[in-house]
Amino acid sequence: MCHDRLKPPGQALRCPSRHSFNIARQDYASLLAGNRRSTGVDTASMVQARTLFLQTGHYAPLARTLARLTAALCPPDSTVLDAGVGTGYYLAAVLNTLPTAVGLGLDTSPYALRRAARSHARAGAASWDIWQPFPIRSHAVDFVLNVFAPRNGPEFHRTLQPNGVLLTVTPSPQHLGELQRHLGLLSVDPAKEERLRRTLSTGFQRDQTEALEYVMVLTAQDIEALSSMGPTARHINADVLRRRIALLGTPFQATASFVVSVYRPR
Repeated sequence: MCHDRLKPPGQALRCPSRHSFNIARQDYASLLAGNRRSTGVDTASMVQARTLFLQTGHYAPLARTLARLTAALCPPDSTVLDAGVGTGYYLAAVLNTLPTAVGLGLDTSPYALRRAARSHARAGAASWDIWQPFPIRSHAVDFVLNVFAPRNGPEFHRTLQPNGVLLTVTPSPQHLGELQRHLGLLSVDPAKEERLRRTLSTGFQRDQTEALEYVMVLTAQDIEALSSMGPTARHINADVLRRRIALLGTPFQATASFVVSVYRPR
């Protein structure tokens, strides 16, 4: 609102101009006030499904890849921004590999933020629309993490240090291909990675890219959680999904396929 520094005097954040934002009892800062977008926000059931699926460890290879790259690219006392933090699963993995780093996660979903705020002792969380200018000072961040989330290239560039790092993850067209065919899950646009790369091209130079692909062996419960934690949950009725899963037969093998990219500010 005024671009001044916020300080935490108690259960709120306040600036010298007396703008005030509450800290929810679940420990995340409510910065969106009454302007929170009602569309595209992860619901309580989607967040619960994501939590259940991530607890299975099926995406642990991706978390380990992010941790390995982070350790190689970032100083141990980095300030980390996770734009579209979700439950904080990947932010926690990154902070575990940087022993004195601190992290801030931004997300629109209050249900996800409740978990993100408590995902790690050195992590904080705040409600924010990633498409809008971030509530973060320019060049205050050493490392930006962006996993399956919208990419606001100009704000990534503004908030990053000139020698900072942006690490992005997108699903490849092969991701969950077997489940797409049998369950009607939403498919990945084959041009998505190229399109997203173009959105970053004016402010960033791509430094390296890794493809990560492996086979997951899933139970019926795994498949239901995986199918219910993303956009597909808004397009397929839960009862219809369960009937389709019952016809699959389990355990069921599905491909996890990701593109992990490292960018440097121009």
